[in-house]
Amino acid sequence: MSSALPFAWNAVRGAAALPQFEPGWVWLVGAGPGDPGLLTLHALNALQQADVVVYDALVDERVLKLARPGVAVEYAGKRGGKPSPKQRSISLRLIEYARAGKRVLRLKGGDPFLFGRGGEEALALVAAGVPFRVVPGVTSGVGGLAYAGIPATHRDVNHAVTFVTGHMAGGDVPDTINWRALAEGSPVIVIYMGLKHLPQITRALMDGGRAGLEPVAVISNATTDRQRVLETTLERAVADVATGQVEAPALIVIGDAVRLRAGLDWLSALDGRVLNPDPLGTKQVRDVG
Repeated sequence: MSSALPFAWNAVRGAAALPQFEPGWVWLVGAGPGDPGLLTLHALNALQQADVVVYDALVDERVLKLARPGVAVEYAGKRGGKPSPKQRSISLRLIEYARAGKRVLRLKGGDPFLFGRGGEEALALVAAGVPFRVVPGVTSGVGGLAYAGIPATHRDVNHAVTFVTGHMAGGDVPDTINWRALAEGSPVIVIYMGLKHLPQITRALMDGGRAGLEPVAVISNATTDRQRVLETTLERAVADVATGQVEAPALIVIGDAVRLRAGLDWLSALDGRVLNPDPLGTKQVRDVG
């Protein structure tokens, strides 16, 4: 049992009826966007039982410290512009461990099925006859926005939100996305892994009809101690990101939901920031309930 757990984990497992991690199985587990407190009980249960943890680049080191003592930990991260293991090699490694009778935890940042290639790995396990379980995680497009004080949806702003990847598997701007339709149809757009192609993306959205003065937030290292939030506009985003030296991983949020940060930036409020109860300028405060 990891000494990092300051509570009676066996009691928690029993009360929640958490499953046994059987030898020869692979669990595809979302580790959340960074803060270990955003792990699910299923994820923590997996960390406490696994024989092998194969983890991604975006998994916070504090999460790994929650694994049981003696567990084998193997890095299989992918980062743009850096040498990375091939996806096929990662899948084959999972199969190899499972066939050796190991309890294999594939630990992925955020959610394994949202821009996490969890579906590819799961299909490889199916083809190899390896049993698996999927444990969803808090995706950065929800958790990261919440830690920045930006709601993904708000009834005074948007009833739809679109999650978009900022690059293809080969690193190019996604050419399968209809950027004009996205610009016209989605009031709030959340772009993962889009820093590298920010000039092309902002230009495509403005060409599609988005206003240059539309609010934009860039959230770097969301939910961690290194989190930084840059507020800008669509037409100034490229220049402001360059000047501000914003680093990856980063989320890009486009839409009027960003304006709500003036009233909902709860992390800054902990440091004394005075929040605006009417960030949209409507001078309307809804009744509770």
